[in-house]
Amino acid sequence: MQSYHIAKHEGIENLALTQEATIPQPKRGQVLVRMRAASLNFRDLLVVKGLYPGPFPSQLIPCSDGAGEVVSVGEDVSEFVVGDRVCGLFHQDWIAGDMKDEHMANDLGGSSHGVLSQYRVFEKHGIIKMPSNLTFEEAATLPCAGLTAYHALAQNGIKHVGPSQSVLVIGTGGVSIFAAQFAVAAGAKVIVVSSSDEKLEKAKSLGAQHLINYSKTPNWQEKVREIVPNGVDHVIEVGGAGTLQRSLQSVKRGGQVHMIGLLAQKDPNDNFDVGMSVLFSGAILRGFIVGSRAMFEDMVKTIENNDIHPVVDKVFSFDQAQEAFKHMESQKHVGKVVIRID
Repeated sequence: MQSYHIAKHEGIENLALTQEATIPQPKRGQVLVRMRAASLNFRDLLVVKGLYPGPFPSQLIPCSDGAGEVVSVGEDVSEFVVGDRVCGLFHQDWIAGDMKDEHMANDLGGSSHGVLSQYRVFEKHGIIKMPSNLTFEEAATLPCAGLTAYHALAQNGIKHVGPSQSVLVIGTGGVSIFAAQFAVAAGAKVIVVSSSDEKLEKAKSLGAQHLINYSKTPNWQEKVREIVPNGVDHVIEVGGAGTLQRSLQSVKRGGQVHMIGLLAQKDPNDNFDVGMSVLFSGAILRGFIVGSRAMFEDMVKTIENNDIHPVVDKVFSFDQAQEAFKHMESQKHVGKVVIRID
């Protein structure tokens, strides 16, 4: 059995493929999964570079998102059988209901070992059957990026996305593309903002109706208001300080800005007051960190019912993990970067 480990959290070059002595075996209430694919999130890049808060297990196995097949089950496991195709849950212990602090204590690829390994043992509540219409490579993209987007739009507890609504999506990375797909499936008007016409064309092929290149239209919030004069119902905000002001200027009074990422740098000369902007816009600004097992189950039904297929930008072989991380770092991808686990 082979696994990747992070020897030092100092860069991609410290990601090392290791031959393990034995294949772990499931105990009571556990399931052994032969991992077939893993996908990368920006978080995984931050972890390997030492830019994400710990603590981490020693010699951390990275990556939160993966899919594989059940090869063995322990005693008292009736929910799964050998051959079931499954995904691991990002938050291993968040089953349902509101998120609690303790749910952060067992996150794959962070506080617990991840899935960039040929085999992994899970507690039975830590996996879920993957959508029947997806390949392993596609399903591997769901646990973090897919579920985060679904939580924000379809399980936010305030107003779910629907046919009479509009959604502004910032960027064309994993979470953003998933959000566009879920919004299109819900019948919403979808506006996508990106720096690349090529990436915007991909968003258009997925059903996005309005495209804005922010390299050509730096004050893109004005264009959004031309398209939706009263402002959009939802913003998928992945830029953070660098885009938040324009996102708040794009959302309708009482609309929702779903904070998911922090990719864009803030202008040091920018005196933007977040509190004042939220106060006078009446916008609802909320952060999202993935979702629960119950939300994942609901997302699986949505994916199957609408035959949604995640956008996979490029698939790397297991021995090319460092190259996959570098491709992720380049930000040239649209959708998800996947590693096939041979």
